[in-house]
Amino acid sequence: MKVQFQKYQGAGNDFIMIDNHSLTLSKSNKKLISWLCDRKFGIGADGVIFIQPSDKVDFEMVYFNADGKIGSMCGNGARCTVIFAKKLDIFSGNITKFAAFDGVHEGVLLDNGNVKVTMADVKKVKEADGHYILNTGSPHYVAFTKKLDKVKVRKQGKAIRYSKPYAKEGINVNFVELNNKNIFMRTYERGVEDETLACGTGTVAVAIAVALKKKNKEVNQSYPIYALGGDLIVSFSRNNNAFTNVWLEGPAEYVFDGELEIPG
Repeated sequence: MKVQFQKYQGAGNDFIMIDNHSLTLSKSNKKLISWLCDRKFGIGADGVIFIQPSDKVDFEMVYFNADGKIGSMCGNGARCTVIFAKKLDIFSGNITKFAAFDGVHEGVLLDNGNVKVTMADVKKVKEADGHYILNTGSPHYVAFTKKLDKVKVRKQGKAIRYSKPYAKEGINVNFVELNNKNIFMRTYERGVEDETLACGTGTVAVAIAVALKKKNKEVNQSYPIYALGGDLIVSFSRNNNAFTNVWLEGPAEYVFDGELEIPG
């Protein structure tokens, strides 16, 4: 069986996109997904995204981690998916609504070439020993540090991800440095089990953690955040410790396309 795919990247997070409106490909084929993501034997990517039909919105986004398992929400993947869906003529204009793991999201194609998507509201943040634990569509651990370039992200992130409280379900681990007014971050992602060049839900988690750490209680806030793969912008409304109207903005680009021969 031959299947068409397209490759996209958003701030260095790369994804294999497949139009699965025919529902030909099974969501339970972990072996196929992990092979596609393998950077030596497959195409290579941080994850795979299926676009599938939806009765209520323009389409459904189904995200898979590189290990082949269905993942939770992926912010950078969602931004890439909006461009892919537009290329498939699934929606008209520059605004779309789509379903994902954590509910319905809105995507907007901006005049500057960026894409922004709505993200989940956050109404619960746990703080312990100077770090923050919260779910922004995916679970995240945010730790503030100095000399971010010296942090051994894979080693330290893996140790936290597989520590007793998180080992079963996993958690994404973000290391953050505040340098004057600039926010720099690096992330260890579960499912990929390595450092990635950016993480959309992680960027949202970092922005909220920064607001809490700085005790910024302004209603409307916006933070530019610098990841290894590119710059992202997070904005939200804050009411005490509830964060709503959350948006993630940044670049998303088509890389290449091709055809897969999948064994029947």
